[in-house]
Amino acid sequence: MDNLLKRVLAAHGGIENWNKVSKITAHLSLGGPFWAARGWPDLYSEQTVTLNPHREQISFSPFTAPERISVLNVEPERISIETRDGRLLEESIRPRESFPLPFVNESTRWNALQVAYFTSAALWNYLTAPFVFAQPGVETQELEPWEESGMKWRRLRVKFPKTIANHNAEQTFYFDGAFMQRRMDYSPDVTGNPPVAHYTHDHKTFGGFVFPTRRLVHLHDDSGTADRTFAPITMDVSTVAVERS
Repeated sequence: MDNLLKRVLAAHGGIENWNKVSKITAHLSLGGPFWAARGWPDLYSEQTVTLNPHREQISFSPFTAPERISVLNVEPERISIETRDGRLLEESIRPRESFPLPFVNESTRWNALQVAYFTSAALWNYLTAPFVFAQPGVETQELEPWEESGMKWRRLRVKFPKTIANHNAEQTFYFDGAFMQRRMDYSPDVTGNPPVAHYTHDHKTFGGFVFPTRRLVHLHDDSGTADRTFAPITMDVSTVAVERS
């Protein structure tokens, strides 16, 4: 395991402790103009998210109506909309293949299954980082440090296998002197691979593990400099509950 990754895992609660976790439940809200542009304003204003920390399974409640939830599973990828008592309403197998391209930020609309897939895959990875980096098939490599706003951050390149649904396969994560994540760079396939600089703030400890509670998604230029005056997507986490087996 990469030495930087070892330090990051230890700082966030330890991989041995994480391996004992059976379920995570988070209460959060997603904001920003991105959702209205897809045709779904205020869809994620108040959400309960429940996930399996070791296998990509995640649900959002409520989803589009008070009695409905969305559920993502992988192997194969399957996104579904169900009632709270488990009755299937809609589903899509291999949903990534359904997204309309080319993507135009101002006008491309998504159906309910597409927006559910995009958000579910993203948040499962956000809420399981950095421990997902230690899963089988994930490759990591430390890069040269990065200086920003008078700070020096260590960087970790992470390459995800096809078995983990994510924005795109190769991403870069930035960590401060306390080994807390401060930024992540990626280029979502389903939105035309824009250069994203995603900043994480206000780290708090829940159940012995550290989670950022404020996220701001920006774009960066060719030099890696982010435009932090505009955030198309925001995320605020109020609480996280950790259950152990």
